[in-house]
Amino acid sequence: MASAGIGDNLEGFHAVRAALDAGRVTSLKVEHSRVRRDDYRKLVYDATVAGVSVTRVDDVRDDAVTAAPQGVIARARPIPFVSIQEATAATSPPALLILDHLEDPRNVGAIARSMVAAGLRGLVLPERRSAPLGPTAFKAAVGAFEHLVVAEVKSTADAMRRLRKMGVWLVGLDGGGDRSLFGCDLFTEPLAIVIGAEGKGLTHLASELVDITVSIPIHPDVESLNASVAASLAVFEVARMRGTKLGGPLA
Repeated sequence: MASAGIGDNLEGFHAVRAALDAGRVTSLKVEHSRVRRDDYRKLVYDATVAGVSVTRVDDVRDDAVTAAPQGVIARARPIPFVSIQEATAATSPPALLILDHLEDPRNVGAIARSMVAAGLRGLVLPERRSAPLGPTAFKAAVGAFEHLVVAEVKSTADAMRRLRKMGVWLVGLDGGGDRSLFGCDLFTEPLAIVIGAEGKGLTHLASELVDITVSIPIHPDVESLNASVAASLAVFEVARMRGTKLGGPLA
């Protein structure tokens, strides 16, 4: 059975702070030593005012998933998944990212952060063979998931076919692409950029379904870029091509 949403377990100050600001946190556990700091003291105060159950402990690491939970963990109401139509409508004109079986949750979190920073809001990922959007991804995203809509689909291929019927161009990002990412004319059109898995690139089926494949020109001394770095370059090129006005903090 598919999960109802994401972000019910949170670790790290920024992930917890963003979820609290969004009104999702139901309980908070924080280390005594951290509350000496102004930012943590304010976190505890705001949580208390909001009626959140707050527990102070010596160490939260026994209850944590990540190696460095930064002295705070929380439980929260999950962010519900949306339909692919809602994900498409989240940015105008549509600009989505489809993650074609990325497996590292830290990469997914970093991609989420870059998306929000570049003004994109719709993320699509498959139910199976995909990085879990749990504490690790949310910690890496530094609060960005609170500003995204996420569609979980049966398969990447099915999502791509549905998007094509909706008039969305499909652009694959792959090291073997014969066109440059930079200056791609489709970036001003309704589009979905498909990002392949770490080290593997796009799946064979995804490669067949995209309208074009683009690549990032890199120096020959470097074999490839990390998936999150490549995705970051892509979303900021979309913002540049569209003349998106950017500025201010991420969250």
